[in-house]
Amino acid sequence: QVQLVESGGKLVQAGGSLRLSCTATASGRTFSTYSRAWFRQAPGKEREFVSAISWSGSNTYYADFVKGRFTISRDSAKTTVFLQMNSLKPEDTAVYYCAAQQYGGATSAPTDYSYWGQGTQVTVSS
Repeated sequence: QVQLVESGGKLVQAGGSLRLSCTATASGRTFSTYSRAWFRQAPGKEREFVSAISWSGSNTYYADFVKGRFTISRDSAKTTVFLQMNSLKPEDTAVYYCAAQQYGGATSAPTDYSYWGQGTQVTVSS
């Protein structure tokens, strides 16, 4: 069973930065063949795509509203994926979820991902 655990969410002031982490674990598996993504969900809103990285690492994809502010990356073991968030705005307040899919691309549809974490809360104060 693949498990994804997010961390790093907290309360931050507008204009500040945060780095979220998502660590994948599963008995007997490696994650070098998994695409990874970040989504978010604000209260009363649907879950929306934030960023993704393909399983090969050669492609990344960002939602328009985070381009130039957020960066997705992963560690050399391809176990942990990061979301560096800069110039945060109050509208970035949401629960951030990471997702994974074996041999996936850097895609934006939630249905493209089989595995999900429980989420980490990011709150940006004005």
